[in-house]
Amino acid sequence: MNLPVCHPEDWYRRESLADGVTLIWEPFIDPGVRCNMWHVRGRERDLLFDSGFGVVPLRRHVSLLAERDVLCVASHSHFDHVGGHDEFEHRVMHVAEAAIMAAPTRENTLASGYLSYDIFEALPFAGFDPADYNVRPAPATRLVEEGDVIDLGDRVFRVLHYPGHSPGGIGLFEDATGIFFSGDTIYDGKLFADASPNADADYIESMERLKELPVSVCHGGHYASVGRDRMITLADEYIAGHRKPGCPAGH
Repeated sequence: MNLPVCHPEDWYRRESLADGVTLIWEPFIDPGVRCNMWHVRGRERDLLFDSGFGVVPLRRHVSLLAERDVLCVASHSHFDHVGGHDEFEHRVMHVAEAAIMAAPTRENTLASGYLSYDIFEALPFAGFDPADYNVRPAPATRLVEEGDVIDLGDRVFRVLHYPGHSPGGIGLFEDATGIFFSGDTIYDGKLFADASPNADADYIESMERLKELPVSVCHGGHYASVGRDRMITLADEYIAGHRKPGCPAGH
């Protein structure tokens, strides 16, 4: 494949948003596949929600991730969200997907179905072959469930479990600000449930629960952030069947 090779210093971009939140992303990967990585500075430790593909060292090339102790929290175990987890000492994952992070494969992280040259505008390094890619093992150092908290010293996020997209999908909600990091539970694009039995029914139940959350801003796992009204619309559209792959009303 005749693609340019990106200099590692250019692989990541970052943007500071309101309320001490920083968005980190990989600009040379298709917007529908690359994930949003969310950083929050805390008094005692920092939060990183998801870690991207892991094809270029994250901490080495995003300086704010190397400055302090970081809790690296996985929204779920799909390859585009956990590729850099092994770079961090403290790794948080819902108990339902812990086994995947301990022994990731191209199949159980979905890399086999989505990773190809087509999603890259540039290669992360010379000789990179998507067929050789696999998430590196990064066993969770802390397992969480619904209602657990992520405490940064001066900021506290509640763990909310939303099965459907994946069995152990979680979001983080800050009651003090209404900030919601939703992972792939909900974002402004096509949404899909895991292939396991009952996944779609679980996802619909999760969408109903989402509509009750007093969100000020929803920072999703992909695409642009949205407010509460738009988040509710997205949830309603999924429930009605219009946000699934192949449905013309989705995008």
